[in-house]
Amino acid sequence: MFLLEYLAKGILRKSGISISKGGLAEKLNQAQNIAQKLKFPLILKAQVLSGGRGKLGAIKKADNLILLKEEFSALLGMKLADETVNKILIEEAQNILQEFYLSIVLDRVCAKYCLIFSPSGGMEIEEIAEKFPKNLFKVYLDPFLGLQDYQINQIIFNFHLPNQIQKPLRKIILTLNQIIKDYEAVLVEINPLALIKNGSFMALDAKIDLDENAFFRHSELLKLKIKAESDKLERKAREKNLAYVKLNGDIGIIGNGAGLVMATLDAVNMAGGHPANFLDLGGGAKEDLVKEALELILKDRKIKGIFFNIFGGITRCDEVARGIIKASGILKMKKPIVIRLSGTNESLGKELLKEAHFYPVDTMFEGAKKIVELVNC
Repeated sequence: MFLLEYLAKGILRKSGISISKGGLAEKLNQAQNIAQKLKFPLILKAQVLSGGRGKLGAIKKADNLILLKEEFSALLGMKLADETVNKILIEEAQNILQEFYLSIVLDRVCAKYCLIFSPSGGMEIEEIAEKFPKNLFKVYLDPFLGLQDYQINQIIFNFHLPNQIQKPLRKIILTLNQIIKDYEAVLVEINPLALIKNGSFMALDAKIDLDENAFFRHSELLKLKIKAESDKLERKAREKNLAYVKLNGDIGIIGNGAGLVMATLDAVNMAGGHPANFLDLGGGAKEDLVKEALELILKDRKIKGIFFNIFGGITRCDEVARGIIKASGILKMKKPIVIRLSGTNESLGKELLKEAHFYPVDTMFEGAKKIVELVNC
């Protein structure tokens, strides 16, 4: 789970790494209140997960309150890839002497963490590797021994770093390594790590990717997950214990089991359609949960039709059918629904649907083709 910049910086600050003074704003009056407590010039940064925000015009500079209002209004609501800007981080600008790149990332191929450093910060790591390969230092950490002092010394000596910055840089590297351990993260990145005019280091941007599989050991991280979900529907789904991810298409997808839902997305794509979401009911879904799932995805105004793909093991097909019928009656649905039921109580589920004037299909591919036809007609 990738964290938005302001959440990642919160972890860095808590761990002792300096960040710029600032605050998060969702409305203009909040931005003005934050600005009154800071010194101009200020940097406004759209809080989205998309990379290359500077190139996309999602990072602005304001030298006074008038410009702050203009730039904030321009950023708020901006569309970047699949995301809409609804949070903006406002920070004091810094007098930068040099920018560095620093990260610790899990290399899944080698099954080891890798420490990466470059004196050419401010660029994407791929760009540094392509343009300045000699300025990129990588060293793998032993799974049992972890980060060693000599590995940090390799960085210092390899780039002939001045004496006055060696000790603070060493401390930051050790802190990043501790964050990896404490939060069971798969990536902690500071880019740029800025050396500012007072001689200290400051994290001007940060990325942290947390391993959700470890959340059962870190209950406090669930709060970060809710905050990280910038989409309102994703937050609502989390509250209802539904696995939901918003996509760009116009066909709502509901299934039970992550593998089945992924296969359904592929089937709809192969049929020429565009899925609007991933929604996994999980095992043993009851009537009310099915109803809530249907209500949830219908809040996405882009949706033109819905495809239910249910394999009844623990989940009973008749429960799913009752949930669909109940929701359609309450919501007075006019959008087409295609339903495929297979497994436990399949015959009963199909009979209930037919009585309610729904006509279930027999296979996933038949259903995918049918919903695409209905949406496009």
